[in-house]
Amino acid sequence: MASPNGKLTYRQKMVQANKEAKATVVALVLCIAVWAIGGFGLAGLDIEILGTPIWIIGGTVGTWIFAIVVAVFLAKRVFADFDLDEHEEGESDRG
Repeated sequence: MASPNGKLTYRQKMVQANKEAKATVVALVLCIAVWAIGGFGLAGLDIEILGTPIWIIGGTVGTWIFAIVVAVFLAKRVFADFDLDEHEEGESDRG
């Protein structure tokens, strides 16, 4: 994906930024689904842990743990570190 000198072109940077934005939206939707399943989905069960209904634990702690796992995945597999302000010589802003 990088140019011959190893740097990303402006267009490649924008493609990467789009990829990161789309992955973040997918992660948000997944977090909402886990919250709904962990909270509302477990509400019908009459299970308690230390006097706390399982749906509270699933809807809060479960969602929190899932969000951390997703954030680590995004950081390691999707996000890339590059400078948006850095331009190659002769490169226009429109790619």
